[in-house]
Amino acid sequence: MARGDRDTVLSVIDEPRLPSLHPDELNPEQRDVYEAIVGGPRPAHVFSFVDEEGRLLGPFNAMLHSPPVGGPLQELGAALRFRTSFTKREREIATLVVAASLRSNYEWYAHERIGRRAGLTDAELTALRTGADPVLADARERIVYEAARALAADGDLTAPMYAEATASLGRGAVVELVTLVGYYTALALQLRVFRVGVPEGETAPSWDAGAS
Repeated sequence: MARGDRDTVLSVIDEPRLPSLHPDELNPEQRDVYEAIVGGPRPAHVFSFVDEEGRLLGPFNAMLHSPPVGGPLQELGAALRFRTSFTKREREIATLVVAASLRSNYEWYAHERIGRRAGLTDAELTALRTGADPVLADARERIVYEAARALAADGDLTAPMYAEATASLGRGAVVELVTLVGYYTALALQLRVFRVGVPEGETAPSWDAGAS
């Protein structure tokens, strides 16, 4: 999909295509997925993924509609968030690269907040959101950023980029990075197809350069 076509798709405001499931109406398989999400390590105080009635927001509601896929998917997300070799800043830089590349409103809404808690500055976040190169003094962060951007844009790493990433991060971390980009790309696709926006009362990010 060309970038212009992608922007057109994401500019369309539509009603959510999946019903939002209330906790009281979940079957046992859905309840297991629900409990794994709300009882897991995701910090609800940083961003909203549960509404006032306990219904899941963002990509998590979709996981309930197919527990055989949603269960492993949420577990993969938890592994990528909390069990990789990346620092918190490195992880959020890569995630925000994907969110900005796909202009995924909820993904950016959630991970901008997580990124701030991880220490990302306003200038770094603005650069990531607008597609500019952030000023990153840390060599590992720079490699994570450049590799994530290549993966998000091209779905591949050139031989020099792969060699540099492997030498700097290690083979295991490159596996983790490729998987992280793929995971958040999949979530962004779900959010787009099912017309899921930011939580009620929150402002969607502006993708224009210089806007806050």
